[in-house]
Amino acid sequence: MSDKPTTNEPYEPLIEPPTGIAEILAPIAGFGVTFASMFRPTVTEQYPFEKVPTKPRYHGRHQLNRYADGLEKCIGCELCAWACPADAIYVEGASNADLPDGAHRSPGERYGSVYQINYLRCIFCGLCIEACPTRALTMTNEYELTGPTRAGLIWEKEDLLAPLREGMLAAPHPMVPGTEDTQYYRGEVTGPVAEQVAWVADHRPDDPTLASARAAVAASGTAASGTAASPASGAPTGTVR
Repeated sequence: MSDKPTTNEPYEPLIEPPTGIAEILAPIAGFGVTFASMFRPTVTEQYPFEKVPTKPRYHGRHQLNRYADGLEKCIGCELCAWACPADAIYVEGASNADLPDGAHRSPGERYGSVYQINYLRCIFCGLCIEACPTRALTMTNEYELTGPTRAGLIWEKEDLLAPLREGMLAAPHPMVPGTEDTQYYRGEVTGPVAEQVAWVADHRPDDPTLASARAAVAASGTAASGTAASPASGAPTGTVR
């Protein structure tokens, strides 16, 4: 038996029902937007011959970003994969300690060794972007993602990585000497330094990014001893802000 009291009082709505003219027009009031749109001119976008720019915050193709010295921002934490409601992201993390001679692909302990996004499943909700702790994953304005095969719509890490800008040094290579991952996260590293260029020159002398990285180091005036924080002032010098 329920302990709730029973009453025979009629239901009284909290919102007062319309009366008069409003009551007469109530059945067709919901069509107001439809009627208003019927008399507006029709605008047809001539896609793909005329491409209208997207809004600045449009959710398009994903991109894996890099730091200013070329190291990858992705640390392989897999939070984006956990946040994805469509199970469209697959990530495998690996340890930077397994790379030879102190090399890193990203600052800190881990990096993303495998990164895949299945665009047959992706709903472009942006939850993966919100979950990323290092801003490694962002979304571009690119929306033309169709392809002739299903396999081609599973994008790999190489497809998603942002292109190397002028002055960046292709990973793997050591971190800026005297820095930790925290300084990378804060944006204090603004480019490669001489030690990083020398390491890549020794291990990959044919690396195509060496020339622009050398020019960037020469322009910034960094020396082998000018990359860590100055003990006297407490402020980093060289290419570390």
